[in-house]
Amino acid sequence: MTPDPHASFDTVVYDFGNVLVGWDPYAGFPGRPRAEVDAWMAEIDFPAFNHAQDAGRTWSDARAALADRPHLRPLLDEYVANFARTLTGPVPGSAALVDELRAAGLRLLGLTNWSAELFEHAAPAAPATRLMDDVVVSGRVGLAKPDPAIFAHLVATHDVDPSRTVFVDDSPANVAAAESLGFRTVRFTDTPALRAALSALGLPVTAPS
Repeated sequence: MTPDPHASFDTVVYDFGNVLVGWDPYAGFPGRPRAEVDAWMAEIDFPAFNHAQDAGRTWSDARAALADRPHLRPLLDEYVANFARTLTGPVPGSAALVDELRAAGLRLLGLTNWSAELFEHAAPAAPATRLMDDVVVSGRVGLAKPDPAIFAHLVATHDVDPSRTVFVDDSPANVAAAESLGFRTVRFTDTPALRAALSALGLPVTAPS
């Protein structure tokens, strides 16, 4: 019998945002017109600005960084105050898949770009996030995907063998970074597609019908 080349997978590493827990930053601005929020996001360069907190900057320091543009602070304060609203609940089907992987004996780790100060909101919004064996939160370690250093941190602190690990993320840049470091990767689109991909890799999950 030919050995199954996929039988050696023992770990699945999960991104959290829009993989296990839905995230919609616009929900942090209830009652404001979309166009107003769009204009604010464009001026502040929201993806880059938010990434700095994911990489360890505090929200207090983020606010201080706007000293020369104080008109941007009110919506920043609103976003932070309403952050829990931006988490829209479990991604459909994700909790059942996590349960199935755990029952099959796979080690589950989280590797999430998330502000250290706001990570407490993850578990109430999506309880499956607390079912990981451990989680590397970018804001806590001062590194953020797709920086290869955060993957090196994961490998070193959790004894991860990339060749025996499946990394799941919705970001093409993060997936590319993990793949370049030897991880088997799946770019997340939805849970049925993830089930199909994991089943094709030989992991013991039920493929979608």
